[in-house]
Amino acid sequence: MQQQISVITLGIADIARSKRFYGDGFGWKPVFETPNIVFYQMNGLMLGTWLGAALEADMQRPGLARPGAFSLAHNVLAQHEVQPLLDRLAAHGGRLLRSADAPPHGGFRGYVADPDDHAWEIAYNPAWPIAPDGRVTFGL
Repeated sequence: MQQQISVITLGIADIARSKRFYGDGFGWKPVFETPNIVFYQMNGLMLGTWLGAALEADMQRPGLARPGAFSLAHNVLAQHEVQPLLDRLAAHGGRLLRSADAPPHGGFRGYVADPDDHAWEIAYNPAWPIAPDGRVTFGL
């Protein structure tokens, strides 16, 4: 079976608030939206932000836990881009969790939560090249 993730869907409380973070903060453009869901075309997958109650109904699984025990990551091309992006996301409805610093394993990273408390790592890792289409590959 092919190793891939097709869609990541995040349960959210408010479409407009979420669009401010993802659209104005990251600068991402929706490719599809309804009153309940917004999809963003990523580099090889889709990111969906779906009103939590509608997501729970679709899954037939009430009471989804928030926040989850995961983080999503967005890699940037240079170390000096990390903190300004964290600040921009915080200014567009996010909450700074950890200012940018250098972890023991190398690179540079910080964390921000979106308006629904989903954690995002904003990272620069010189060992993980980013292709022109935005795809990140594991490198050593």
